[in-house]
Amino acid sequence: MTRFSVWAPAARREAWLSLPDREVAMTRDGGRGWWSVEVAGLDDGADYGFRLDDSPDVLPDPRSRRQPHGVHGRSRTVDPRRFHWTDQGWPGRALPGSVIYELHIGTFTPGGTFDAAIERLPDLVALGVDAVELLPVAATAGARNWGYDGVDLYAVTENYGGPDGLVRFVDAAHGAGIAVLLDVVYNHLGPSGNYLDRFGPYFGASSTDWGQAVNLDEPGSDEVRRFVVDNALMWLRDYHLDGLRLDAVHALRDTRATHLLEELAAAVDALAVRLGRPLWLIAESDLNDPRLIRERTRGGYGLTAQWTDDIHHALHAALTGERQGYYVDYGPLSVLAKALTDAFVLDGGWSHFRGRSHGRPTGDLPGSRFVACLQNHDQIGNRARGDRLAALLEPAQLKVAAALLLCSPYTVLLFMGEEWGAGTPWQFFCDPDSAALARATRDGRRREFAQHGWEPGDVPDPVALSTFEASRLVWSERDRDPHREIRDWYAQLIALRRAEPCLRDDRRARTRVDYDEAARWLVLVRDRVVLVANLGPEPVQVPIAATPVEVLASSEPGFAYGDRSVSLRGRSALMLRTL
Repeated sequence: MTRFSVWAPAARREAWLSLPDREVAMTRDGGRGWWSVEVAGLDDGADYGFRLDDSPDVLPDPRSRRQPHGVHGRSRTVDPRRFHWTDQGWPGRALPGSVIYELHIGTFTPGGTFDAAIERLPDLVALGVDAVELLPVAATAGARNWGYDGVDLYAVTENYGGPDGLVRFVDAAHGAGIAVLLDVVYNHLGPSGNYLDRFGPYFGASSTDWGQAVNLDEPGSDEVRRFVVDNALMWLRDYHLDGLRLDAVHALRDTRATHLLEELAAAVDALAVRLGRPLWLIAESDLNDPRLIRERTRGGYGLTAQWTDDIHHALHAALTGERQGYYVDYGPLSVLAKALTDAFVLDGGWSHFRGRSHGRPTGDLPGSRFVACLQNHDQIGNRARGDRLAALLEPAQLKVAAALLLCSPYTVLLFMGEEWGAGTPWQFFCDPDSAALARATRDGRRREFAQHGWEPGDVPDPVALSTFEASRLVWSERDRDPHREIRDWYAQLIALRRAEPCLRDDRRARTRVDYDEAARWLVLVRDRVVLVANLGPEPVQVPIAATPVEVLASSEPGFAYGDRSVSLRGRSALMLRTL
């Protein structure tokens, strides 16, 4: 017998299971809106949908595991017990000291599938990556998408290889010693193929920047919260994932005494105990609120870590000189020094960008609980042209930037291709299934960037196939200088991060930063390992507090060191071990 169930309080009188050859009446389970039925003789991989009351529409299952006919078509059953796994001995990964590699399956390789990505795992192992973070893989409309327009949150998109493709990728990654994280979106759903409101009150009265907010605290929200928590547990349990990155948690509208994030963290911690391996929950938030990652016993939500935009912004503004938009709050080396030690630059002080004070201090939270980056999909893709840091900085500056990031006390995130200074952009792309939605997407992007002084012709057409193709990595670049030189530098820094215990030490109080604003040099001290960075174009003489005894790495050959000072050429970095 195959059991089908659906939460559909919108069905007032009857609900039907719709199979290709017949319909079967479902039975109401109690008074909370659930309907169910058992059917004999169905094999795994059967197509089905639900029909409610007198409506002729056959709707996909809100908890569909697969949508082979697209987001508007029937669902297909998937029994996770049939998956073939070889990772039974996988112990998981600890967060402190980790390097995470963020990638989009569709543009990571020319093939754009899970299987094609498996072929590149040896490259990530050679680089020294500890975990990969996949951009969302939930089913969306069209043949290409960043993933944040997902509408069937339990289904793996067919564009990349469906559920079996994801299983093969995770299994292969674990075999290579790499953990796998998945980006999930619980604050909104995409605009096309979203049928949840036909079943029940999945959405609340408020809205986010991307659409109607998910109902987490209004009538009917108990089952909506269950929908979210069950989804997270499914990815971790059935697909053997090692963690989830929670998109824009500041957009989760929840006024309950127990926030959804706390409820989710408790459920995931319990699953980790049962599985016998660590599971990560990493939040994206612009609130600068350490409560997200503080332990529940100390009044926090108990998430594992959070993305920390302040570190990115401080690095980007100091290196590029850009001050538009939110970069207005960053730029001086004093701000960068604060980011490298305190994680939050805005920890209760004034934000010129917001016109108010923002954030609160991070206290004694360890550095590993903060995820730091030079680039990520948002910070690149939400620029008008999708230009990477390599389009803004010279190779020597990219090396300085990498050294500052990889010698920091934080969990490090790299964006695919960053390690060789990829020349390809990462642009916003999608494939709407209606002309009206395509027009609205184009017009919205152009209006958004016009406010920042960009001409309409400067903004790539997000619907055009060429925009998607331009964002694919060109792996052959790695074999040519300066790309090869940059890639070797990243690999050397990551190897040092693994080899030197003090670089994996996440006690932020043991990190010190000295700098000279006018001369544009900065010294990052991690116990006996010292990073001396020259961010300016001119040679500098940099004082250090101890005598160097060994050069661990140098981005450029032009350096010299004496008793308690170092001479560096412009835009270069030097790692030393001191007495």
